[in-house]
Amino acid sequence: MSDDSTIVVRPAHSVRGVVRIPGDKSISHRYAMLAAIAEGTSRFHNFSAARDCASTLDCVAKLGCEWKRSNDADGAIEVPGIGPRLKAPTETLDCGNSGSTMRMLSGILAGQPFTSELCGDDSLSRRPMARIMTPLSEMGAKILSSEGGRPPLKIQGGPLKAIHYMPEVASAQVKSCVLFAGLFADGETVVEEPIRTRDHGEIALRAFGAEVERKGNASRIVGGQRLHAIEAHVPGDLSSAAFFLCAAALFPGSQITLPGILMNPTRARLLDILMQMGLGVAVAHLESQQGELVGTIEARGAEWKGTAIAGADTAALIDEIPVLAAVAPYSSGGLEVRDGKELRVKESDRIAAVAANLRKMGAEIEERPDGMKIPGNQRLHGAELDSFGDHRIAMAFAIAALRAEGETTIHGADAAGVSYPAFFRDLESIATS
Repeated sequence: MSDDSTIVVRPAHSVRGVVRIPGDKSISHRYAMLAAIAEGTSRFHNFSAARDCASTLDCVAKLGCEWKRSNDADGAIEVPGIGPRLKAPTETLDCGNSGSTMRMLSGILAGQPFTSELCGDDSLSRRPMARIMTPLSEMGAKILSSEGGRPPLKIQGGPLKAIHYMPEVASAQVKSCVLFAGLFADGETVVEEPIRTRDHGEIALRAFGAEVERKGNASRIVGGQRLHAIEAHVPGDLSSAAFFLCAAALFPGSQITLPGILMNPTRARLLDILMQMGLGVAVAHLESQQGELVGTIEARGAEWKGTAIAGADTAALIDEIPVLAAVAPYSSGGLEVRDGKELRVKESDRIAAVAANLRKMGAEIEERPDGMKIPGNQRLHGAELDSFGDHRIAMAFAIAALRAEGETTIHGADAAGVSYPAFFRDLESIATS
């Protein structure tokens, strides 16, 4: 290990232990944004330590909500809400690498009586924002982009009208953006998706006191509702847990325990897929916290099989596909991913990134416009790999490296801090040589 940006991963013989996964990113983002426009001070335990969520907190502070960390042992985050009308920022809102921050916060900013500008890093500046610009413009906001639908964005907010929006691409971020804007709209706003996506936005809105109706793939909210502060414990991030579950799957007999993990049904499809592929999974201590299901996952490695992911499963597993693909060569049947065009426009082109790194490790892979096909029963060797500035690619290939022959060097490994700053420390704690 030479520095924070370059990590050397050595082969392991097994993984075993308990890992306390940091707070869920998706929920942390939404809690911080809604707390800002709520009445009273909200308090969040196990709030995500990810750089992306720090970007959301920084933006919230620039909008008049001077959050702070409590003096308690767990360092809870406290966000003093100032109600539906935020303060006009005196500088550009820097979203860093966080598409979640930019897309969802834009919904709230669209209903504010001022103009704001959002920017991001080089990676975020390449990501498409037309998918939120279109519905917010229909609602009455004026949004300008200097780069043809890509950041930076300038949003001139004001009175909004309700719409019935049917996005072409299923996206939980877009849905939350429009529902958040719907709080400021006159009438009932409806988002009707082609495929059901994560419902953290709807659940968070209800936790803060809003009435949100969901029927099938349609979610509805009536404007003018007031939000009220909450105290909540953010469940462990299942997308981050996926890396350790895949590590256990690589080694028959391995055992991993992950307490307090988010078990939302729109996210838990991952566990079904892992069990199909042979991982032994048990869930204990299941309970509801602020409308979200939470439980302890106990996983045991066994024979690792292959599978195919397509349609609604691809949408449900969009964040977990990189690690499933990275370890697919070790399975008996390989992996096929279809209907995954969205993978091309994440923090990196994740299809191309997975293909490039697997080939460097000696694997065969067929890259397709909307997915990939990876044969099973392959042997990989250590190699010099690139994170492509993408946190999920950095972590996915750290897992793949555990069963490779020889050492693997990952350049740009500090990208993991975007979602999981302590990832490499936690991985080292459970890998046995």
